[in-house]
Amino acid sequence: MAEYRIPLKYRKMENLHIVFWLLKDIGWCLFWKPLGIIMIFPTLLFSIIIAYRTRDMASELCHNLAITFWITANSYWMISEFLGFDALKVYGSITYKHLSLIPFLTGLLCLLYYYLIWQPRHPHEEGTM
Repeated sequence: MAEYRIPLKYRKMENLHIVFWLLKDIGWCLFWKPLGIIMIFPTLLFSIIIAYRTRDMASELCHNLAITFWITANSYWMISEFLGFDALKVYGSITYKHLSLIPFLTGLLCLLYYYLIWQPRHPHEEGTM
């Protein structure tokens, strides 16, 4: 059985990333705008760095890209609520909050690509499943 090991310095960054992510969402939940908005930057930056560091492993890269898109969508949604434009109409019944579906769906596409296309074409490579 193959083993995936994370270097300690990378693991520390991943753990700190979770702290930033939680602080961002706590800021959102409590409507503490400065905390929520400030925490977007380290949360998103760390997720990009983590995805970059795993670029040689398709499984990890696709999942980490999905996380990056999730944080992007989540951050946009939070900002739209903080600035009060989330319920404004873009077109028809589509609101600005609904625009967060673009990065959410992009993240989902990364995972669908991995599970439906990449993984079946590379059955002998170790991955998430």
